[in-house]
Amino acid sequence: MKKQPGERGAGEAGTGNDGPTSLRIVIPEPHSMVGLLGSRDELLQVIEEAFESDIHVRGNEITVTGPAAEAAVIGELFEELTRLLATGTEVTADVVERSVAMLRRKSGARPAEVLTLDILSTRGRTIRPKTLNQKRYVDAIDNHTIVFAIGPAGTGKTYLAMAKAVKALQAKEVNRIILTRPAVEAGERLGFLPGTLYEKIDPYLRPLYDALHDMVDPDSIPRLLAAGTIEIAPLAYMRGRSLNDSFIILDEAQNTSAEQMKMFLTRLGFGSRIVVTGDVTQVDLPSGQVSGLRVVQDVLDGVPDVYFSRLTAHDVVRHKLVADIVDAYARYDAARAAAEGDRLPANRARRDAGRNR
Repeated sequence: MKKQPGERGAGEAGTGNDGPTSLRIVIPEPHSMVGLLGSRDELLQVIEEAFESDIHVRGNEITVTGPAAEAAVIGELFEELTRLLATGTEVTADVVERSVAMLRRKSGARPAEVLTLDILSTRGRTIRPKTLNQKRYVDAIDNHTIVFAIGPAGTGKTYLAMAKAVKALQAKEVNRIILTRPAVEAGERLGFLPGTLYEKIDPYLRPLYDALHDMVDPDSIPRLLAAGTIEIAPLAYMRGRSLNDSFIILDEAQNTSAEQMKMFLTRLGFGSRIVVTGDVTQVDLPSGQVSGLRVVQDVLDGVPDVYFSRLTAHDVVRHKLVADIVDAYARYDAARAAAEGDRLPANRARRDAGRNR
């Protein structure tokens, strides 16, 4: 992107000055303005809604007038979107919104680097991380033997782990994929449920099958399951085994006990890697039972080759409302915890006063 003589470049606008400024951006000729702004300027409208500055387009020149700091972010945004176009990546409203979010957080991450990291290409589409934390998560899977992904629903914890597992199998880095989750609602005592064993455990493992169907030819899945190349089983079936040359995913790990978590992690064999996913705010264990996912964060803190990836509402890739719901529950839980903390000293003071009468 060109800087015009006597005018500020995208990275310079607003340096040491929060007053209004005018920034002119020239998009290089080879890039399509339709690809950058949308066929009916729908992408431009998304950008305008995200900022208070005035954005005017004429030909391949974009003029931004507004607060200097904001103009700098807009300049960086157009630079990143241009880089994305240069890699052949389609710029969509979602891409624009995620790029804006990354630049505003000033994390130092370049949206073009995050949004072009291909994990797996399958059935006509490519699976990629959509946030900086997601990129850090998938990078950690490459660089560590055991990775924990802890965060709310919709942050891609299981889906990205599944994509990395399928890629590792295709590259012959592992010989099999093992997918497991605790069938906590049945207490892992499935005998009282009607049907065959498969029919009893199927409802608890169905989300893993759904993700797998997105990434592997559905016609090949029965063959892979029959050969043991892909195994999907409840957590109780992991006991007593040593899992070598495998990519192992434990899903919904917040519903493990501390003993189950220890049992699972010690199944790790040679040439294997483990990804554990869960949301500590959605524990379905009986009241009073501590989640193994909570305990393991203290137990394995600082252990080499173990990585904890923490995802937040900013990493939700479902409907926008999901992120708002996650944030609302977090605020509610924090307020309730604070209120409970205030009540405890008051109750203690009343008890002490009663004893001193």
